Amino acid sequence: MFPTTYNTETELSAVNTILGTIGQSPVTELDYNNPEIFYAYSLLQDTTIDVQSEGWVFNTEKYYPLVPNSNEEIEIPANVIQMDFTGDPIYRDKDVIRREGKLYDKLSHSYKFDRTVYADITWKFEYEDLPPCFRRYIAYRAARRAAANLIGNPDAYKMVTETEGMARAACVEYECNQGDYSFFGFENGYRSYQPYNALAR
Repeated sequence: MFPTTYNTETELSAVNTILGTIGQSPVTELDYNNPEIFYAYSLLQDTTIDVQSEGWVFNTEKYYPLVPNSNEEIEIPANVIQMDFTGDPIYRDKDVIRREGKLYDKLSHSYKFDRTVYADITWKFEYEDLPPCFRRYIAYRAARRAAANLIGNPDAYKMVTETEGMARAACVEYECNQGDYSFFGFENGYRSYQPYNALAR
């Protein structure tokens, strides 16, 4: 019986990709007491945040509700990278920012909110929860950073840079397929003319 899921893109495999780029042997576990493993893992985490901060279709949500708690304060989820409140005219009387893990209104100088606030949010997910093409891209991007910092072999750096470029192209293709974008810039809001429709006439 085959498993229903088989994930070969793990944090361990990504760390081994980084280690291999700098000429180190692969490891079987993430021993953070090992300086090289800890360095590779830190690069992986930093790069994971950098890539997700760009905002992709898998980690962005429009008009997400942020509901006040019993103290009329809105606590921001820990995995929020970015928020944007500028798109809704009903919030022109507020200037909302993130402060101390909560929403803060700079106009009223208060953490108090008497209604639900809606925001466009970019989320941060754990590495192994990302689409496979993004995991590969992040691993190669982190490996390129390691190569730039630790080795002086221009051929190795060039090779990993080319691999990173191909991995990013796969991410862009994923983005276009999943986002259903058109030249109007809408997601799922406009379906352009499909040439095969002519055959149905």
